[in-house]
Amino acid sequence: MKILIAAIGKAKASPELSLYQDYARRIPWKLSLIECKSNDQLLTACEGYDRLVALDEGGKQFSSVDFAGQLSRWQQQGYSSFAFIIGAVDGLTDEVRRHAHLVWSLGSLTWPHMLVRGLLAEQLYRAYSIQTNHPYHRS
Repeated sequence: MKILIAAIGKAKASPELSLYQDYARRIPWKLSLIECKSNDQLLTACEGYDRLVALDEGGKQFSSVDFAGQLSRWQQQGYSSFAFIIGAVDGLTDEVRRHAHLVWSLGSLTWPHMLVRGLLAEQLYRAYSIQTNHPYHRS
């Protein structure tokens, strides 16, 4: 499986970046991060991916098990590449949300957009652990 995280802003050395890197190393799927300057660049970076997921506070909320199930369903339907978009502090444009196959919310709390990279990487790793019955999800 091939996964892209397209995010607004450049991450500097920080605990948030370390969190992202820690979980990114654990994920056996091909994971890449592209840092963009604008919403238009986000969409361009995601061209060619089978499924586009926009992270937005107004999106659908999933449990970790339900999110892993959504990824599994897409894989069973023949999709193998997924792009996740993380916007800036002002959120995503309507155009980005319209292009998304799924608009996903990490919950009703407001998260710093640099921290969202780590939260997303953790949920991707957790989805992998759920799909493969790895003990991480239950530890």
